[in-house]
Amino acid sequence: MTIEPDELDRKIMRELVKDARISHVLLSERVGLSPTACARRLQQLEQSGVIRGYSAEIDATGLGFMMTIWVHITLDRQNEDALAQFEKEIKKCPDVVSCHLMSGSDDYLVQVQARDMADYERIHKQHLSRMPGVSRLHSSFAMRAVVRRSVSPAVLSS
Repeated sequence: MTIEPDELDRKIMRELVKDARISHVLLSERVGLSPTACARRLQQLEQSGVIRGYSAEIDATGLGFMMTIWVHITLDRQNEDALAQFEKEIKKCPDVVSCHLMSGSDDYLVQVQARDMADYERIHKQHLSRMPGVSRLHSSFAMRAVVRRSVSPAVLSS
């Protein structure tokens, strides 16, 4: 089921992006709906897949993962089988935060978190360089996050 969110739906989503643990009563007050109407809209957003779930934002540095690495990966072939094999294996790597199929000179952009350089070397040697079809890896190390959002504010504006 697909829906076209209206301004009230977007208000609900903006509030949830700020605080996904907000109570239904407070959410309904902030968006100007009755709790029942707000809950119904929220349920429609969930059932349509617009809201896929709720999660906690974890600070990896607080757990000792001090490095964020962006790895540009080029495969030796770009046919469907090669892409499928790579994607199947990258999903198994516990150090990967995200992986995106790209256009341009690199096939994939992979975000990895590591404790330190030695930990990244382990990830590189034991996982990334052993992925099927990998012909080139290029790593860039993030110095700090400047903007981190789950969705662009433009998506939730009317």
